[in-house]
Amino acid sequence: MKTESIPATTNREQAVTAASGWLMLFVTILCFATFIAVLIASTNGAIDRNPAVIVPTMLGSLFGGIFLCCGFFTLQPNEAAVLILFGQYKGTVRSSGFRWTNPFVRRGKISLRARNFNSDKIKVNDKRGNPIEIGAVVVWRVSDTAQAAFDVDHYESYVSIQSEAALRHVAGNYAYDDAEHNEITLRGGGDVVA
Repeated sequence: MKTESIPATTNREQAVTAASGWLMLFVTILCFATFIAVLIASTNGAIDRNPAVIVPTMLGSLFGGIFLCCGFFTLQPNEAAVLILFGQYKGTVRSSGFRWTNPFVRRGKISLRARNFNSDKIKVNDKRGNPIEIGAVVVWRVSDTAQAAFDVDHYESYVSIQSEAALRHVAGNYAYDDAEHNEITLRGGGDVVA
């Protein structure tokens, strides 16, 4: 029977900057204003009523404005946006505020805030094989958005499963009570164990 190992993760976060949303909002308003100005001027007879000029100008400015509207997004402090263009990772925007990017880019938001995970009490055996009940509180945050988005499914549940596995491992490496002198235990050496 042949076994295959899981390849090492290759996704690393690449910082990118997104255009200011305020600048692009001005450009979008100009597109809609052009549409309205050409519409009014053509109905009042202020410009030549040549449809070969008026129709493309109106349609271009209208659809250009609609297209630009689809690229706006906002980021709160301690929030990032993972940018994906046609299935390819393009980078991560970490700067908060009103931003704009290519409307074809999909933006997946990831929280960078510190989170708490309070594990349930689990029954494990300590170093000597004695059964004990143990639990933990884990404080964690996403440090690499590309790995969180692409290397694991549902990174929140991944953290809870890995926390339980780490808790079992730690409990199995230490005895609960001090049977021998100068031995680090779960009960007496909490600072060292943590």
